[in-house]
Amino acid sequence: MRDNPALCFPLAEYQHRLNQLRERMQERLLDAVVISDPENLFYLTGYQTTGYSYFQALVVPLEGEPISITRELEASNMVHRTWVEEARCYTDTGDAIQELFNIIKDLGLEHKYVGYERNSYFFPAYQQDRFHNHMQAGEGNLLDCYGIVEEGRICKSAAEIELMRSVAKVTEAGMQAAIEATEVGVTENEIAAAACAAMFSAGGEYPAVLPYITSGPRSMIGHATWEGRTVQAGEHVFLEMAGCIKRYHTAMMRTVLLGEKSPAMQSAEASMLEALDAAHNLIRPGVMVSDVDKCVRDIICRNDVGANLLTRAGYSIGIAFAPSWDEGYIMSLKQGDESVLKPGMTFHLLPWMWGIEGDKTCGISDTILVTETGCKSFFTLPREMSLV
Repeated sequence: MRDNPALCFPLAEYQHRLNQLRERMQERLLDAVVISDPENLFYLTGYQTTGYSYFQALVVPLEGEPISITRELEASNMVHRTWVEEARCYTDTGDAIQELFNIIKDLGLEHKYVGYERNSYFFPAYQQDRFHNHMQAGEGNLLDCYGIVEEGRICKSAAEIELMRSVAKVTEAGMQAAIEATEVGVTENEIAAAACAAMFSAGGEYPAVLPYITSGPRSMIGHATWEGRTVQAGEHVFLEMAGCIKRYHTAMMRTVLLGEKSPAMQSAEASMLEALDAAHNLIRPGVMVSDVDKCVRDIICRNDVGANLLTRAGYSIGIAFAPSWDEGYIMSLKQGDESVLKPGMTFHLLPWMWGIEGDKTCGISDTILVTETGCKSFFTLPREMSLV
């Protein structure tokens, strides 16, 4: 490993991550792993690019230096951003999988047990099939090692937590700007512009997903965002966004009312705040994630305004590239999951309400850290609905 001033964390942090990965490899009787998930590559090495739709991977043997493979254009990211000493590349007319197998052979692994991330978005089936064919020809064994890196990512280190505290300030800056920009007669685009400008001015980098900003009846459309609509008197605006620094995210939902707070909105606000408080009181190491979901879901679903909690009650959050800012594929707060909370886990809690009076969606959410004795929010911004 080589030190690099561009690394997000001290070199010792990456050495620790690599050592832990190799311990898990030994437990699974793997001689090497091929890591291709963008978030996992970033976690292990600091490598990042927006060009991750092209094949890229890190081959990690049990002993010796890992070797990376990227598209030729992206090789500079490996050199300038990471600790990796050997970075191989392929041209736009080259054969990425053949080059990958060449690395396997050069490391003497073609007859060994090699793990790969079968679930990786950017290692498509036709490439996996070719890799299998190469390994079978070499009488090697290719095995799915899904989750082998994520086991290390789920609990954040002290350095990661400190970085996420900085990210939270970026998120709050964007949300505060969006709230202040909301008034009768502005467009959703103007609110979005204010939020993005504030996040980037506060030191934020491009997030995995840009803010979700919808007004009035458009708030009922799942994962919709600004489309030029003009905000009308008596409506509400639903806001959800995540700030980002060094690919780490914290996320937040808030709701702005343009007019008086109706009885339905008062009731909805009370339910969401109650659910957040209850979740905060429940969350601690040893609690099952399904119990957190039940806690939030029971409070939201007994509402008297016709709303539902359509989704899981939360998800792990941290490193992310598009198309999503969450780590929910690692762990989600959902029904039937008996996974247990541990110190260092970070979650976006989602006591949001879809379908208030049949035509409104509102949200008040939080990003929290599981501590040794409970949990703590990353945010200080008021949770209550804002009135304009």
